Amino acid sequence: MLVFVDERQIVTTGYATSFGREGVSLTSFVPNEFEDWVNSAGDHDLAAVEAFLIGDCRDRHQFSKIIRQRSSAPVIAMNDQSSLERTLELFACGVDDVVRKPVHAREILARVDAIRRRAQVSADYATVGEMRVFFDGRDPDILGEALVLPRRERRMLEYLVHHRGKRVTKSQIFNAVYGIFDEDVEEAVVESHMSKLRKKLRARLGYDPIDSKRYLGYCLTC
Repeated sequence: MLVFVDERQIVTTGYATSFGREGVSLTSFVPNEFEDWVNSAGDHDLAAVEAFLIGDCRDRHQFSKIIRQRSSAPVIAMNDQSSLERTLELFACGVDDVVRKPVHAREILARVDAIRRRAQVSADYATVGEMRVFFDGRDPDILGEALVLPRRERRMLEYLVHHRGKRVTKSQIFNAVYGIFDEDVEEAVVESHMSKLRKKLRARLGYDPIDSKRYLGYCLTC
């Protein structure tokens, strides 16, 4: 999940659609609501945020400091116009990158991955047992062959890999894949997608690498 801060609904709606095509959920805030949310959000909600995008809006120079008090996720500022002075000010305030709009959703995701790699938060892929799971939108490689997955199932597998060895709840997975404020989708959809994912992995591997415990959630065990 990405969090986008901007005053203009037309901008946030447009990017929500663009990221949705890439299988990534985007939650948006107007500036005067964002600080309250960061300060009051639960740790699980903040852990689901892969990056913060800060639009060309008021008070944005203070957002990096606010974010860093609760999260280590990348912070990318988005400028409407090219300005060296403005770019340098943003870097001085602690953002990880500055981009000039318009910018494609795929480029932003690539920049997020690059920032995370530099911080040694993640690599392009992770090898887990007989699986190689990529974090750049590619389907996982299972026993030397690609396993084609729908984007939601692929995102769930990526999330489990990022948290391998730890048990994650249905709510955590839902927040990461669908966004914490998506009221049009129920958490029960996680069970449906997870069941399909486990069936496909079991058919390819010969065993189920995902352990499930009622009320406790899921854990990637291999």
